[in-house]
Amino acid sequence: MKNNTLPRSAKPVAIWLLVGVAMIIVQIILGGITRLTGSGLSITEWKPILGAIPPIGDQAWQIAFEKYQEIAQFKKLNSHFTLPDFKFIYFWEWFHRLWGRLLGVVFFIPFLIFWKQGRFKKDMVTPLIVLFVLGGLQGLIGWVMVMSGLNDENLYVSHFRLAIHFIAAMILLVYTFWFALKLLVPEKALVIDASLKKFAWVIIALLTVQLVYGAFMAGLKAGAFAPTWPSINGQMIPENMTTLGERQWSFFAALGNHPIAIHFVHRNMAYLLTVLIILWSLKAIQNTGSTLFNKIRLLPLALVLVQVFLGIFSVLTSLKAVKQGFGIFEWNAQLHQIVAMLLLLSLVAVVYVLRNKKTVSVPDEKLKKEAVLTA
Repeated sequence: MKNNTLPRSAKPVAIWLLVGVAMIIVQIILGGITRLTGSGLSITEWKPILGAIPPIGDQAWQIAFEKYQEIAQFKKLNSHFTLPDFKFIYFWEWFHRLWGRLLGVVFFIPFLIFWKQGRFKKDMVTPLIVLFVLGGLQGLIGWVMVMSGLNDENLYVSHFRLAIHFIAAMILLVYTFWFALKLLVPEKALVIDASLKKFAWVIIALLTVQLVYGAFMAGLKAGAFAPTWPSINGQMIPENMTTLGERQWSFFAALGNHPIAIHFVHRNMAYLLTVLIILWSLKAIQNTGSTLFNKIRLLPLALVLVQVFLGIFSVLTSLKAVKQGFGIFEWNAQLHQIVAMLLLLSLVAVVYVLRNKKTVSVPDEKLKKEAVLTA
């Protein structure tokens, strides 16, 4: 965006994108509730269109329940379920999928309207198409993840596929947010500081790894394996992080499979990120920047501190998890996920505002050329 003010014609597009950001955040929250309530495998079919309608009538509900009874999660974990129990978990998975469908509608219909009104510049069309592709791909990844638990062996979905699903959602969220920033942030709000921008990118890269491990923690329910702090079951560095029962992994394989090893990485990555964000914030304070930058530069620090405390509380309350319910652990875990999203967005915002060097607008470039010719 080269102008210092937002063109009137672009305002509806910017609002549309921000609505999309808000809806994606809600969708991720619903995904967290679905996971925490153990609802993810309740719907054993993928019907992108007809699936928007839940079972109607006792017979339809019984058929859906019988399909759920065929998988391992029911046989080995929820065999005590009655139809009302099944309806509870079905609701959250159905609502999660329904919100995803609503997201598609909210993006597609305004897209057609804005296209007809000529509100899109040529350089906006390709990013918008990419946005739609990412949204559709996210739905497909979600179903592939669910399929990993629809068998006679697994009680839950694969934590690797859960991580892919979660990170794909983060990519969609960041992409939409970045697109909105391009329309909303005027040139006068940009700040020149190459080293600070590079530092922020490093933090985002590490945070992405941390988000992956957060998904691993959730998928393997690793918090309950070490519900202590600051130690991990009495040890700062657990002795055996490659063997669990009869299962054994190599060291590097354990980092993606062993609950304690994952716990160890996730905790220490949190400490590292906190230190780096503190250092980044101290450096950012020295840059007077713009009014916008001054307002948002300490947001990452505030959010990471809240995030660490929520992580600690989640670990300490992990043994109080409520099956098919929402207790103190579920609240802590859900807030932990929400703040993680906000932390990522705050870092994306400062990265966008920061610039390696001053950009030269087209009129300025023409003036320079004319000056050279005149000389």
